[in-house]
Amino acid sequence: MPLDVVRLRVLVAVARAGTVTAAARELHYSQPSVSHHLARLEAETGAKLVQRAGRGIRLTEAGRLLAERGAEILGRLDAASAELSAHVGLRAGRVRLAAFPSALGTFVPAAAARLADDHPGLDLRLMEAEPPEALRLLRAGRVDAAVVFRYGESGPDDDTDDDTDNDTEDDGVRLVHLLDDPSLLVTSAAHDGAGDLAAYADGPWIAGCERCRAHLLALCAEAGFEPRVSFTTDDYVAVQAMVAAGLGVTVLPRLALSAHRHPGVRVTELPGSTRRVYAATYGEPPDPPATTALVAALRSRRDG
Repeated sequence: MPLDVVRLRVLVAVARAGTVTAAARELHYSQPSVSHHLARLEAETGAKLVQRAGRGIRLTEAGRLLAERGAEILGRLDAASAELSAHVGLRAGRVRLAAFPSALGTFVPAAAARLADDHPGLDLRLMEAEPPEALRLLRAGRVDAAVVFRYGESGPDDDTDDDTDNDTEDDGVRLVHLLDDPSLLVTSAAHDGAGDLAAYADGPWIAGCERCRAHLLALCAEAGFEPRVSFTTDDYVAVQAMVAAGLGVTVLPRLALSAHRHPGVRVTELPGSTRRVYAATYGEPPDPPATTALVAALRSRRDG
């Protein structure tokens, strides 16, 4: 029997909210209505989806599986609805973009302004997300495009012709190259310092979270040492303030310095260390007109 979309949306809401009460509040349903939809969904699927846990409920393994797939299905349905609206001559509709912080602080606002000028009927929604989360949102249909980056050690094939702006990942994510963003060694301007990593091998370093510091660790390993990380933050404004105060040194991409430059820091470009920034879309081409217009706006403003 085909799955009922309304009941599937209820199950996804319960999984996301954690309780029937919270899901009912999110959906503007009564609690008995949520329970009824869950019971009917179990009857339709022939699977036990929820079970009692104390005074509440929890999803079974089958329930978690269906909720995960359901979130993807509902995301694609919502995206299809937005795409259909966008087809009406780009006079109406919605287009959603996820981008990492330094992109949102530099070239994305200019692209958004260009899109608004060219297509004033479009409703652009912006969301901050680091590349892994942005790609998850993209695959789930919760955004229509994402601005992401790849370092040379983890990116798509960088040996392609420089005039080729399009790459495709194995899972259906399509990439349009926007710009190259070099890495910069950031040190305090109050001290005369060398411009290479090894000169700071014995000093304190400032790094991002465990997930975000992989590139820094790789650069230091190439220079022959493991950095002693004394401070951890993903806030590039705070990072520069710490460096300016002499609390350590760090490596940041140029976009972060373009978004905010502390007057008390000195920067030195690190040769051969560049991340490639892309606009990512998902699924078979062509993209919906609204998404195509968004990517075109990003490409037109890619130099910041």
